[in-house]
Amino acid sequence: MIRNITVEEIPLCAGLIRESFATVAEEFGFTPENAPRFTAFATTAERLTWQMTREGRIMRVFAENGRIAGYYLLHCLQEDIWELNNLCVHPAFRHRMIGKTLLEDCLDMARNAGGAAVRIGIVEENQKLRRWYESFGFVHTGTQKFEFFPFTCGYMEIQL
Repeated sequence: MIRNITVEEIPLCAGLIRESFATVAEEFGFTPENAPRFTAFATTAERLTWQMTREGRIMRVFAENGRIAGYYLLHCLQEDIWELNNLCVHPAFRHRMIGKTLLEDCLDMARNAGGAAVRIGIVEENQKLRRWYESFGFVHTGTQKFEFFPFTCGYMEIQL
């Protein structure tokens, strides 16, 4: 079941995000020392609380048997352009189509809010993830290198 989260669930979601992105960090050699701003290390309950309560960002989860298995955050960048952040599935729940279900929910939410496009940022070197998003119709739109990341940020977009 996909649903909005409650403020009380924010610490659980922050932990889920960190655990989920930790597998990416391990695969690509990111550490708190070489990538302190990477999602696996920088996500906090305080930051998510601010994003929900002060910025009004949409936070949704896939819950199964009372356990949160997946998460995403969606927010409006401008009138009809939305951005998807932190789409993740806990490692114990992967390969069960939960990510696909969350992504489809995200696209429906943006479309129903009058969105024309959804944008995402990924680790450019993660070609498996890039191909996964491309399989849903996302198009690669560019890259940017930041001095505080040991990787290149890749950007993708899908027209709704």
